Amino acid sequence: MRIVRRHRHGDVEAYELGYSHLGQPFMTVRFYRVGDLLIDSGQSRMQPEVVGLATERPFSRLLLTHHHEDHSGNAAAIQGATGAPVLGHPLCAEKLRGGFRILPYQELVWGRAAPLEVAPLPEVVEGEGVRLEPIHTPGHSKDLTIFLDRERGLLFSGDLYLADRIKYFRADERIADQIRSLRRAATLDFEGLLCAHRPVETGGPERLRRKLGFLEELVGEIARLHARGLGAHAIRRALPQDEVWGTVAFTLGNVGFIHLVRSTLAAIEAGELEGDRVRDAL
Repeated sequence: MRIVRRHRHGDVEAYELGYSHLGQPFMTVRFYRVGDLLIDSGQSRMQPEVVGLATERPFSRLLLTHHHEDHSGNAAAIQGATGAPVLGHPLCAEKLRGGFRILPYQELVWGRAAPLEVAPLPEVVEGEGVRLEPIHTPGHSKDLTIFLDRERGLLFSGDLYLADRIKYFRADERIADQIRSLRRAATLDFEGLLCAHRPVETGGPERLRRKLGFLEELVGEIARLHARGLGAHAIRRALPQDEVWGTVAFTLGNVGFIHLVRSTLAAIEAGELEGDRVRDAL
C-alpha cells in the first residue's frame, strides 16, 4: 500500500507519505514546503512520489532535521533531479557523506538513504517569504535540528515531539539530551508544532511540556527504583508502561521501553540528569 496525502497549515504545505508491503503502513512520514524551502524528504520507499511532489514547483534548498532514513531518504534523489543544495547539521553531513547502516526493519519500512554531500546550516536560513532559525536539539539523534518560523508561529520539530506520552525508545537515543532539548524548545515562541509524524495545529509549547513532564516523572520513578537496588529489567517490569513486545520483536530489539530505562540509568551514573524529581528520588 502506498499513501500520499496533502495537508495545509496556512501557507505551508505538508506531504504525508506511507508505505507498506501489506496492509496499513506502520507509520506515515511528512515533509514540508514553506516559502521556497523544503524540510525533510520522506522515505526512499516512496521516492517516485516524493520527487514528483518536490519538483512540482521550484524551490531553493532542502533542509534536513536529521539523518534518519525516513527524513533523509530522498534527499540525494531530489538533489539529483533539481541540483538544489541540501543543508543540515554537521553531524548529519557526517552520517550522509558515506552512507550509514540500517537494520532490516528500517530497510523494510523506510528504505535506505543514498549518500550525498550536505552543506552546513547557517545561523538563519532566509528564503522567499520565509526566515527559519535552526536549533540543535539532540536526544532522539545526535544531529536533530528543529526550525523555528517566528513570523508564522511554527516549529518544524522533526522527531523531537512524536507524542505526549511515548511507548518506544531507540537503543541509540539519549534521555538526558532529550529532556534538555524539550526544555529549550518549550520556551520558544510558536503555536503550531509541525512534527514529521504527528503535527499539532495549536498549543505546541504545551504539548512539548506534556511530553517533558511525562519523561521527567518517568525518570524520577526510575531513579527511585534504582536507589532501591533494582536493575534495568526489574525496573522496567515495575513501571506502569508495558513493553510492546511485537515492536521489540519486529525491530530485533532496537526499539523498546527497556532502552529508556537503560538510558536513564546511564545518565544517573554519569550525573547528567537534573531537576527536582530526580534529586528527590536520589
